[in-house]
Amino acid sequence: MLQKIFGILSDLSTPQLISVLIIPVLFAIVVHEVAHGWVAKLLGDPTAHRLGRLTLNPFKHIDPVGTVAMPILLMLITGGRFMFGWAKPVPVTWENLRRPKRDMVLVAAAGPAANFLMAIFWALIARFSEMLPATVGWVAEPLYLMSLAGILANVLLMVFNLIPLPPLDGGRVAVGLLPGPLAYRLSLVEPYGIFILLALLALSAYGLNILGMVVLPVAEAIVSLINLLTPGGISIRP
Repeated sequence: MLQKIFGILSDLSTPQLISVLIIPVLFAIVVHEVAHGWVAKLLGDPTAHRLGRLTLNPFKHIDPVGTVAMPILLMLITGGRFMFGWAKPVPVTWENLRRPKRDMVLVAAAGPAANFLMAIFWALIARFSEMLPATVGWVAEPLYLMSLAGILANVLLMVFNLIPLPPLDGGRVAVGLLPGPLAYRLSLVEPYGIFILLALLALSAYGLNILGMVVLPVAEAIVSLINLLTPGGISIRP
């Protein structure tokens, strides 16, 4: 099913692909960050709330490179088969959390969980767009393509962020769940995590797509799960 979504989007021209990507990618990243701050507030840390970051106003979160340029560039280069991005990180003061080690796991997991829920939302929008009458095809067709882009963007960002490598969310979850000595050793990787990811991206450009081998099978499984959870299934045209 993931390959079918790739196929439909790859038939679009570059301007068309960018136009259907902008809104889903922007909100995939922004809602991801807001979810971190919202869960942190529920668990006792109001830092993000006090700084005005618990808002869907994208201008409060946008990083021009990480939120816009990087996801779109990777989508165009890889045909949608790999994507990641970032917004301005929502600040979390771990000392304010009621049970810091446990609560940091929940805060970290909130972002990928939000992406999963947004992917389901876009799957429902895809079904809705298919039910619109032919007389409003000028609305239904872009909405359908945007929905597929929304499913793809949220699932890829979710799975990528769950890689157990700090500073990704999956790395922070792993640090919180591992026993003390192992958690400490993994936490030491965080200053180098972004360089490891860039190295893996560089290897992908030379045909050794390690990230794709990790991310794509899991993303396929998540899309299949979303298909099961969506009434009538995800609408994928033949």
